[in-house]
Amino acid sequence: MDDMMTITFLGTGTSQGIPVIGSNHPVCLSKDSRDKRLRVSVLVSWNDKNYVIDCGPDFRQQMLTNSVNSLDGILFTHEHADHTAGIDDIRPFFFRQGDIPVYAHQRVIDSLKRRFDYIFADENRYPGAPAVQVNEVVKDVSFELGDLQVVPIEVYHNRLQVFGYRLGDFVYLTDVKRVEEDQIQKILGAKVLVVNALREEPHHSHFNLEEALEFAQMVDAEKTYFTHISHMLGFHEEVEKKLPDNVFLAYDNLTLNIPIS
Repeated sequence: MDDMMTITFLGTGTSQGIPVIGSNHPVCLSKDSRDKRLRVSVLVSWNDKNYVIDCGPDFRQQMLTNSVNSLDGILFTHEHADHTAGIDDIRPFFFRQGDIPVYAHQRVIDSLKRRFDYIFADENRYPGAPAVQVNEVVKDVSFELGDLQVVPIEVYHNRLQVFGYRLGDFVYLTDVKRVEEDQIQKILGAKVLVVNALREEPHHSHFNLEEALEFAQMVDAEKTYFTHISHMLGFHEEVEKKLPDNVFLAYDNLTLNIPIS
């Protein structure tokens, strides 16, 4: 096994992305590339394997920008469009590799089957449609991706169940508002935590900045990166200056290297 895992932030924005269409908000008009955020997703790479967590409507652009030529699978957090709407764009990978493995809660699989029935069809498949290999993710049941164990972490997005994932010393959580104590135990000891920080004002289904900072302090990872960021949080450069020394705002195309123990 290689001794390093590479994390690439493919997108760090909310469901509308930044800039928001038609918005004159100062952050939407920013010239700083770190203030331009595609829909939220990460690429996790190690030992010549590439897995993405979520594939939203910017998936094609993200794959091209980061020169991703092979895809070993997709881990879905939940069924919302900003996390799933790019699934049709797995076609080039499918044409080269065959069925693409997907990993998700059964509820998410059922949602995808309704919305993208042509991808999940068993018979009479349209010849240009991609196909997937479905793997159900179950609470408290770890699974293997190649030579790495994956630990699902159940969190809540208002009342909606969402899965985060721990791969080695890397934990990825998004669209979080509440985490139960038994799931927090699975996060402790991580070297890198990624979690959502939407804006300063409270929100009914996402951590705001204050809640994200409190959560980061409780988990006490070596480094924490915030994602799923709204333009309402403010300019990247200004917000990051206010954060603790080991807490950062992620930005699109940022890469991290994490030792695999």
